[in-house]
Amino acid sequence: MSSFADARSLAVVIFLGFVALSLLLCGLAAADQDDPEHFYAGGGAALGPVGGGLAIAGDYISAATLLSTTGSVALAGFDGMTFALATVVSLVLVMRLFSERLRAAGVFTLGDFLATRLRDPSVRTALGIATLAVLTPLLLVQLTTAGKVMAAMFGLPEGAVTGCTVASGVLMAGYSALGGMRGTGYVQILKVGVVVAAVTLLAGLVLARYGWSPFALYDAARTGSGDGAHYAVPGGQFGRTGTGALDLIGFQITLVLGAACMPHLTMRLHPLRDARTARRIRIWAVAPVAVLCAGIVVVGLGASALLGADVLRAGDPGGNTALLMVTGALDPGAAGPRQSLLFALVACAAFATTLAAVAGITLAAASSVARDFAAHSGAQGEGRASAREIRRARWAVVAIGALAVLVAAYTHERNPQVLLSLSFAAAASVLPPILLHALFRPGFTARGVRWTVYGTLPLIVLLMAFSPAVSGTPIALFPDHDFHWFPLQTPGLVTVPAGFLLASLGSRRPARTRGPEGKEAAPAAPATGWPRHARPDPRSHDTTAPQSHDTTTPA
Repeated sequence: MSSFADARSLAVVIFLGFVALSLLLCGLAAADQDDPEHFYAGGGAALGPVGGGLAIAGDYISAATLLSTTGSVALAGFDGMTFALATVVSLVLVMRLFSERLRAAGVFTLGDFLATRLRDPSVRTALGIATLAVLTPLLLVQLTTAGKVMAAMFGLPEGAVTGCTVASGVLMAGYSALGGMRGTGYVQILKVGVVVAAVTLLAGLVLARYGWSPFALYDAARTGSGDGAHYAVPGGQFGRTGTGALDLIGFQITLVLGAACMPHLTMRLHPLRDARTARRIRIWAVAPVAVLCAGIVVVGLGASALLGADVLRAGDPGGNTALLMVTGALDPGAAGPRQSLLFALVACAAFATTLAAVAGITLAAASSVARDFAAHSGAQGEGRASAREIRRARWAVVAIGALAVLVAAYTHERNPQVLLSLSFAAAASVLPPILLHALFRPGFTARGVRWTVYGTLPLIVLLMAFSPAVSGTPIALFPDHDFHWFPLQTPGLVTVPAGFLLASLGSRRPARTRGPEGKEAAPAAPATGWPRHARPDPRSHDTTAPQSHDTTTPA
């Protein structure tokens, strides 16, 4: 039952089944996709509280959550477990702060939301640049991971990773362009079911090995790690020095704030119908992620206990293959990790995770290109303007997918941690300052948005380029060179405060000017979003209701 032929056949069957079912769901969701309201916002409102919550959970779960966190738990112990906890805390934060406040009619992107909120369309371009800066590195990492997992799932040689990456990109573009927000939501729901089931199965097998005792498992993991008592204290990930402590704090801040404000996640909050739906969605979004992260901790400890740190680092220096490697140890009848039925199941779950994440990220990036960079975004409803916008969005999906595949195919041998750090640092340093100021600070202006985006992004790139993540360490992007002068691998400890400072300074009101009779001119009316009682129904196509694209005036 655990023969290589059986494992390979099962992998093929599960893979083809997932792909076929996903394409079927996207095809069913393709009806009425010529309306922006359906293409962009057919998410939480159309899927209901349960489906909408599971779709948000699916968008939130990425390859970093599944693979990197498992490796961090296995190799870094305490630090990895805090990363898993921070992942759950981040989703709780976004659902608590934003799930009700980001609801708005005719709003499909962060650029739409801020343009309406601040009554200034000039913020669209800045938010579009921020969205692409956050999503592009993350898309490359997810796409590369999908190619590697597909190659490992079918037992293909290293040279086949490029072809698998291209195949993953084609599937991703098909899901996004065909199904829109509703179709990718169906894929995310399917992915959550597959991934949570696979990780829960692995966690159960690990605990069964140690008599269902978490304490016995932890003791075995500490022994296998080789760190002894240090396994239970901070410092395993970045080192037990002052610089390592600062890196750990900065990484945790970046993880909590960055994951909470990813554009492909916030995009699903705009179409929610009412506050009651938003509150119900919170439970269905957070619960699967909490279960998954608990399972990841157990599996990571099992990888350290059953395989040991040396074996895990030989497979991957960062432990990113720990989730797949532990399957061989849990299947005693298999001749090796890749000849296990359990490996086939987990590999398919990992592939489903990366492919669905790629589809959601690509759709969010294409939506930003189609709306935030367009001279005039089409109105919601029917008409030639709407149809042109949807065609523009679909072509943006194809263009972004093709470019991402081209870049990922030639960079799959590089360390993906640099791109992940760049993506999360950009998300944590730019988007939370803008959203929190816009939602909770009266008088926040479009200038504050521009200062935050155009001031923080170059700072992030500068610090990352001269950090140990790029040069000077064995796992750096350029391990044979050393030109770093910034000591931290993650710049969030510097760039997150800088983002909040720039948002605050940029929104300071200029001195009041005096009118022709020597009296001070009255300040401009504060920029506010839709009052909740005045918001039009998201499903309505009433052209007499004010829209975000044609009623904006300079703040």
